[in-house]
Amino acid sequence: MYGVTIHRTENDTAYEPLASEGALRRLSLVVALGAIMTVLDTTIVNVAVQVLGREMDAPISTIQWVVTGYTLALSMTIPITGWATGRFGGRTLWLTSLVLFIAGSVLCGLAWSPASLIAFRIVQGVGGGLLMPVGQAMLARAAGPKRLGRAMAVVSVPAMLAPVLGPVLGGWLLDHVSWRWMFLINVPVCGMALLLALVLLPRGADRPGERRPLDTRGLLLLSPGLAALVYGLSAAGDSGRPDTRAVLGILGGTLLLGGFVLHALRRRDAALVDVRLFADRGFGASAAALCLYGVAMFGIVILLPLFDQIVLGGDTLEAGLLVAPLGAGAIITMLVAGRLTDRVGARVPTVLGLLVVLAGTAALTTIGAGTGPGVIAGMIFVIGLGHGLVTPSLMAAAYVRLSRAAIPAATALATVVVRVGSALGAAVGAIVLQLLAPSADDLLTVAGERLVPAFEGSFRFAAVVLAIAVLPALLLPKPSTVDGH
Repeated sequence: MYGVTIHRTENDTAYEPLASEGALRRLSLVVALGAIMTVLDTTIVNVAVQVLGREMDAPISTIQWVVTGYTLALSMTIPITGWATGRFGGRTLWLTSLVLFIAGSVLCGLAWSPASLIAFRIVQGVGGGLLMPVGQAMLARAAGPKRLGRAMAVVSVPAMLAPVLGPVLGGWLLDHVSWRWMFLINVPVCGMALLLALVLLPRGADRPGERRPLDTRGLLLLSPGLAALVYGLSAAGDSGRPDTRAVLGILGGTLLLGGFVLHALRRRDAALVDVRLFADRGFGASAAALCLYGVAMFGIVILLPLFDQIVLGGDTLEAGLLVAPLGAGAIITMLVAGRLTDRVGARVPTVLGLLVVLAGTAALTTIGAGTGPGVIAGMIFVIGLGHGLVTPSLMAAAYVRLSRAAIPAATALATVVVRVGSALGAAVGAIVLQLLAPSADDLLTVAGERLVPAFEGSFRFAAVVLAIAVLPALLLPKPSTVDGH
């Protein structure tokens, strides 16, 4: 039977570092390079829906599935990563996933109809859904507990850059080249990652584990449940209200996920994902903080471009560039966060980062139609500084008390939490804005100052969620607890 050891013990020598400093840096580079385009593809196509509809002579409702199909495939694939990593080994699975993503990208670039493009986006999503969690698991297992902060800082770069670069890069490619290059641009970047991986990834460092049978019933509950919940939340966010699609998706997804939890508690060690990991203080507190933080941050990232376009009258490119300081600020503090986490534990940088993000978000509640883009960019830069502290610290905290055997399952579970939190944040941000608007029609026209109070209220809501996220962050274990003393 496959067992998951939650806490490290004196005899758990398997979680000593697998890689030297140089080998860890090379592994981090390969994982980040391979993952960045898969994360970027979650946002790069968002600006192309109207162009694709015009080029392919298809209604927007059909073209929207180019975005939705990728997201759902991504979501449905995530739960299987823990089992697949143990069954095939991280290196083999990562290389296979990257090849699948490259093949899907080439096929999307050659698509001849909406149906073919949607189908090929699903292929992309399957490969992309495996890459990030498998890469995180390889890094966590190779780094060892004392270097987790630095490892997670590097692998979090793609997640930080995607909301910033996706819309900007997509808009530039549409204006100057062709929509096909939104997919073909993945090929050289991921091809370079593939070549580097073949040379740099050690063959014997991450071998397959025990070949436990696949939990088929758990897979049939968890993957469709996660996809249905993400779809329902996305539908609610698109419409700004919980319509029939949203209600059915959220209700169905919640029931399936609830069924999986009951099933997993009965199956225990044989379950697809071990939900008992939530009982570990480090993982449980990290997962709760990640989910709440995702709700707030993705709400902010959705609201800012809308504010620029509706209130300030900016175009798509300007709206995307408005979010760019978020990534700039995050990159400045990211590497500091990694080293600080390795030295003093995750609690201090996480709480400090949350307070900085909260301060920047509080400043956003004061903006209006007369606020200059430079002032708003400064506020977003402050949020980015805090974001660079929070993300790698929380990711490291999720794994630091776990055995090496538990990391693949923990990575899958943490990725599910982040995926739900981000979808919930995007949906709730849009719904709160809709509820606070003077009328539903105001979101469909240039409402100007009439919508400013609604945006202010939405940013206040995000600030409240951030304040709540501080509570589980305070429960993160102290370094002495992490070290087992």
